[in-house]
Amino acid sequence: MGLQFKYAGDQAILVEVGEGIDPHTSGKVRSLAQKVESCSIPGFGEVILGYRSLLVNYDPLIISDDEVIQWLQRWGQEPEVIQRSETRVVEIPTLYGGEWGPDLEDVAAHNGLTPQEVVEIHSGGDYLVYFLGFIPGYPFMGGMSEKIATPRLSSPRVAIPAGSVGIAGKQTGIYPIQSPGGWRLIGRTPLRLYDPNRTPPFLLQAGDRVKFIPINEDEFSEIHESVLQGRYRPVTRGESVEPN
Repeated sequence: MGLQFKYAGDQAILVEVGEGIDPHTSGKVRSLAQKVESCSIPGFGEVILGYRSLLVNYDPLIISDDEVIQWLQRWGQEPEVIQRSETRVVEIPTLYGGEWGPDLEDVAAHNGLTPQEVVEIHSGGDYLVYFLGFIPGYPFMGGMSEKIATPRLSSPRVAIPAGSVGIAGKQTGIYPIQSPGGWRLIGRTPLRLYDPNRTPPFLLQAGDRVKFIPINEDEFSEIHESVLQGRYRPVTRGESVEPN
């Protein structure tokens, strides 16, 4: 499938890169996004990533829509270039169940499993961050086992604590800040996924891999205190990240 273009108002173009939700298509989206972001052509603006698409903003007083499409078509035909490390794996320490994961037992019951089996399956996965969205720093991740897939809540919660790890359908994610939401909460991490005073402000980026690491209450408290004091450095393999 070649690039498909759709107008999104008079200052943005939606580029559909592929049809499926998979790592290969995501790589194409990230590669095209980096080419737009690194170009010095006047008129190009912010880009917003999706699972299989890219929203490209532009200034119509500086560059025409035809010119934008021509550049995008040209970049789309070039070899893919991912400037960030494709191998960075970020470990997310997570306290599962109890008040930190109030829906863990429901997820287990829905799938005919024990809570411990859900934890083992969830923490045994390797998750690709496709893009950030919904709220600042929220990672939409793929790769979760269908064995623990569970529908969203019928009635969303008004306030979900920052750091909550949730499941919705075949997806898993982490709430960076307190927010409403309908995902099934199975645990919580003491890490800060979003900090406006940090550079960069987001712990995770599109293209990262995430590994959930089960911890106990004492470890949660210890890491949380270390994060508050600015002493905790996330465990990664590959490219380094800024400390919390």
